[in-house]
Amino acid sequence: MNHLRILVFSATFGAGHVRAAQALIEAWREEDPAVEIHHVDFGAFLSKTFNTVIKSTYIELIKHTPKLWGKFYYRTARIQPDSVFQRFLNGLGRREFIKYIDSLNPDLIICTYPTIAGILAGLRERQILSVPVVTVVTDYAVHSQWIHPGVDLYIVGCDNVYRGLVRRGIDPDRIKVTGIPVSPRFEKPLDRGKIAARLGLVPSRLTFLVMGGAYGVLGGAKWLCKILAEADFPLQAIVVCGQDEKLYKSLDSIVAEARNPIVRFGFVNNVEELMAASDVIITKAGGLTVSEALTRRLPLVIYRPIPGQEEENAVFLQEIGAGRVATTEEELELILNRILTDPGELDRMRAAAAAALPGHAAERAVAHILQLVSNLAASRQKIG
Repeated sequence: MNHLRILVFSATFGAGHVRAAQALIEAWREEDPAVEIHHVDFGAFLSKTFNTVIKSTYIELIKHTPKLWGKFYYRTARIQPDSVFQRFLNGLGRREFIKYIDSLNPDLIICTYPTIAGILAGLRERQILSVPVVTVVTDYAVHSQWIHPGVDLYIVGCDNVYRGLVRRGIDPDRIKVTGIPVSPRFEKPLDRGKIAARLGLVPSRLTFLVMGGAYGVLGGAKWLCKILAEADFPLQAIVVCGQDEKLYKSLDSIVAEARNPIVRFGFVNNVEELMAASDVIITKAGGLTVSEALTRRLPLVIYRPIPGQEEENAVFLQEIGAGRVATTEEELELILNRILTDPGELDRMRAAAAAALPGHAAERAVAHILQLVSNLAASRQKIG
């Protein structure tokens, strides 16, 4: 068996792109432990100043002026591949990418971030790059930044994204619906009782998991924790604050005085365990968080989704019945009240979550990518 050399590009503009890349890497190493994989941050090829400014601007926008981000997202949603703006993006770091790829000489390139996919797809179309390029779409909606005719294979999360790509001119044979890749850890059975006991929680009690993402962008998290802490209904909560130290410290008095037990964490690496110990997650609508929860058959409540891709992901959840969306405190209280008073609500959402995705998304994606490599190798042999 020939072991492939694979180059994976992700980006730290949001943790989801990195997690999708890591999921594929985990699945690939389970398939072939000897595979050679190089995982690189797209931003490392930009100037440090430019990369820092772009990243910090993005985080500040989604935290403090999400509507402005939403306007930018929707105004750029249908930019054509040959537009001035797209040509500018496709030129970012291009010379450095070519030099790095030539030095590494990979058999395959996988992109979980759209900008680098556009750069490499352009090089593929101009026949400057001979290495096949795979793009993994990490949301449940189609945006122009994902659409690049030079991509050899698209890995997508649902049929809606498949149809959206086809409508925008992508060859259907180059698109595979696998679900968004999540770590194989989310597929494995976990003992809720043991995890709850380790956390100091009661396994049989209704458990809410509150997550604000890596940068703590869940609006109203402190208010929400207070609602759960003081609820008359017997429940318990796990709160993940990510890198938001201010939020973590602000919960001191709420945790200390809570009628209902609350366990809080900063940044964690065991989300699959926290999900396994929970009955419902209240969170932002990042593509990877949504996919991880659906893989664990965990119902979702999305609170104040950020306009743009998260808003689109929230719509997807509502359409399949696995999630509820609240844009105001009043709407969230109504949703929570229904969950607490209607025993069948979570059962219906859980069933919808179980039916939403085909499962084993990362493993399925690896299988399709391997088939692409095999097909291309066979074609080269015929030509030779």
